[in-house]
Amino acid sequence: MEIRLETRMRQRSGFTIVELLIALFLAGIVTSAALAIYATQNGQLLVRDDGSEIEANLRAVAVELTTQIRMAGYNVPEGISKLEGYDTNPDTIVVTFDSGTLENVRIENAMPQPTAALQCEGHDLTGVYEGDWLFIYDPNTETGEFFEVTQILYSSCRILHDTMPLSKAYPAGSRILKLNRFKYYVDRSDSLHPYLMLSAPGLGNQIYAANITDLNVQYVLESGAVANVFPEADMVREVVIDLAGLSDGTDHRSDTPYRTRDFVARARTRNLGSQDKG
Repeated sequence: MEIRLETRMRQRSGFTIVELLIALFLAGIVTSAALAIYATQNGQLLVRDDGSEIEANLRAVAVELTTQIRMAGYNVPEGISKLEGYDTNPDTIVVTFDSGTLENVRIENAMPQPTAALQCEGHDLTGVYEGDWLFIYDPNTETGEFFEVTQILYSSCRILHDTMPLSKAYPAGSRILKLNRFKYYVDRSDSLHPYLMLSAPGLGNQIYAANITDLNVQYVLESGAVANVFPEADMVREVVIDLAGLSDGTDHRSDTPYRTRDFVARARTRNLGSQDKG
């Protein structure tokens, strides 16, 4: 009976201190391993999220640029720049095309002085509003300029520009167009937060997209050659855009504080030269 009682007492006594310490040690190892796996997977997930965010930003910028480039030269009068490219590292590109708002609008009477109203009798001005920026074009000299509209007299078909005298008095037959002229470039004045900038008549310089570190543009000419600049816009058949961007926030676990990505897009020109416009 005493032996059986002693055996039962040992069975009910539970774990010894040594056994508890071993169990705690093993549990610590398992927990540490699980935390390490979680940290690794979480870090990889954050990297993927950062990369996806950068790529989405670059893709949106590329869509904007390629859309405008495809329109370059549309209904732009002779002598007026249709496409400009500057190898400035980061590069600068300027795209000009007609918005299609005004159709064959001209001034019917010569301007007596540069401040005079533009008399467009017989033309439809319903697409013009106060504050718009229009372009006046002299077909005789193949030159023109942008100006701001201050008032529209629809009944008499007159356009006023009181706050902005033109550089000259334009002759009868000068065209009035609503041209879009978009200039894109990268502003690195803040090295930690570079921006893709958009400049347009009447808008000044505005931030179009954040965290764009580089814009590299190359031009495929009608000869098949690839160049950083081009002699004439009508020689350009395709524009290759290489964008670089970085993450919005820093990652202290990485050797570099910001994550970066590149994105390349191509845009065929439709309105330059004698190419197929389809």
